Amino acid sequence: MNAAEAIPDVLPDEAQYTRALSLSRLAYDMESLVSPILAAALLTIITFNLLFVGTVIGFLCSAALALNLSVAAAGAMVIVNTVVLVRGVLHGSDTDVAIALACFGGGSMMAALLLPKLLDRVPDRPVMLSAAGLLAAALLCFAVLLSTSTAWVWPGLLVTWAVLGIAYSAVMTPSGRLLRRSAHAADRPAVFAAQFALSHACWLLTYPLASWLGSAAGLVPTLLVLAAITLSGVLLARAVWPASDDDVVPHRHPDLPSDHPHMHGKHAGHAHAFVIDDLHHRWP
Repeated sequence: MNAAEAIPDVLPDEAQYTRALSLSRLAYDMESLVSPILAAALLTIITFNLLFVGTVIGFLCSAALALNLSVAAAGAMVIVNTVVLVRGVLHGSDTDVAIALACFGGGSMMAALLLPKLLDRVPDRPVMLSAAGLLAAALLCFAVLLSTSTAWVWPGLLVTWAVLGIAYSAVMTPSGRLLRRSAHAADRPAVFAAQFALSHACWLLTYPLASWLGSAAGLVPTLLVLAAITLSGVLLARAVWPASDDDVVPHRHPDLPSDHPHMHGKHAGHAHAFVIDDLHHRWP
């Protein structure tokens, strides 16, 4: 069981769980922020290509809803094409690559710090959908900037990457709350495992797409395609995620006998906190 699966069982209170998710995201982003700085230092003693190979090996050895696609599409642009943008388009240094990636990590950390108080007042759905929409908007705006200006590309990239980091964290951090609410404690490992598989399937699609498009069509078309994929994920999420997503849902069990323990003598229908399990195979 990894940390994402263990936290909801250790902290059953939702407010504490939300803060734990933010701290978990903060720790993850701290690594993202510190790594480019360490990378810049390492580049003074080893070549960039050797460092890149080491990063790939480290990633392969690590344990490591429709919004997964949005996050993966936007994140792939950052992770795959930052080097291409900074070194190829702007002719920057390896340190500039580290600075750009640090902007993304720093934005994500800032969002992780602010999210607990925001989620105390605002439901998950508008926060996550708005953040995913911001991912698409940021990619589109940078595509316009890259196609029309050269003088402002570098500062525009830093701002865009910071915005992408903020929006990325605002989608990812609350997702654990949704998974926690959607399953009983005994079923959470399977739910988190399914989420892990689904999210990485999206990364598996968008990583090579971002790389292939960048080399075959150029960075502006790549930004536009990834923005379209991001927006498609947002629209699909809006369609399948009802605005009135209450925890307690009235529903019926016409297939259960009236004396079944789950019915409590109310065969016509009842209401309780609804999760998918052996008695509830689909959302009503």
